Amino acid sequence: MTTHDAHRLDGADAAAAAAVTELLHGAAPLGVAFSGGVDSSLLLALAVRALGAGQVVAVLGVSPSLAADERMAAHDVAAYVGARVVEVHTYEGESAAYRANGPDRCFHCKDELFTRISDEVVAAHGLAAVAYGENADDARRPDRPGSRAATDHRVLRPLADAGLDKAAVRRLARALGLPSADKPAAPCLASRIPHFEEVTPAKLGQIEQAEKALRALGFTDSRVRHHGDIARLELPAHDIARAASPDLRGAVLDAVKAAGFRMVAVDLAGIQSGAFTLPLVGVKGGTDRV
Repeated sequence: MTTHDAHRLDGADAAAAAAVTELLHGAAPLGVAFSGGVDSSLLLALAVRALGAGQVVAVLGVSPSLAADERMAAHDVAAYVGARVVEVHTYEGESAAYRANGPDRCFHCKDELFTRISDEVVAAHGLAAVAYGENADDARRPDRPGSRAATDHRVLRPLADAGLDKAAVRRLARALGLPSADKPAAPCLASRIPHFEEVTPAKLGQIEQAEKALRALGFTDSRVRHHGDIARLELPAHDIARAASPDLRGAVLDAVKAAGFRMVAVDLAGIQSGAFTLPLVGVKGGTDRV
């Protein structure tokens, strides 16, 4: 069952969807750079409603920076929406600029993704355009260098252009019944490594293993920041005390150490979006959860 068949929008939701639909006029067949997060999921669903499932392809970039659980969840969302998925393997890890992990790391990652889409997907599927799920809040943030890559590759950003901020995106996603409507933000695994410390497959693997183990313990929203031998855990405020409780402290410690860390610390500041990047671009960083 597609979202088009199962859900009807009205009022403000219908107006927001209509604004995105208008921006997609003439864009079929459309490729949607898709991660399974709420932004790209909403864009995919609205594109299918506007253009038809046969005119939309979800393009999922696969690399060591994408957790296996996130890859599977993305396929589940696309199946719910009724969209085809094309996986594109990306090789940002072969780029010295990406591995160097400066504040522009996301540019090199998105540039690789959009280049692969252009080289491998556009012609094969006869795409007229490619779009991605930047929202209006993202467009205002200074720590989103991937936006520059989208501009360079002429990738559409209909959610942002229609003025949909994160709150509107989640509201519309709930109205459409999307499985990812309330999914916590899940930035790529490389975002857990401090800038100017090299991004390596080994570090990404440690982070993925530790976060997967934490999810198994019931911590569904977490960041394992990689500081060499030390793992710094960022958790929502309501989970901080639970992680340190007598019932769970040992299990949390064992789970994270099993990923190869020697010491485990819990950050009392909680989850901080842009924690590594915002201070480097001159902005007091970031507990806001966009």
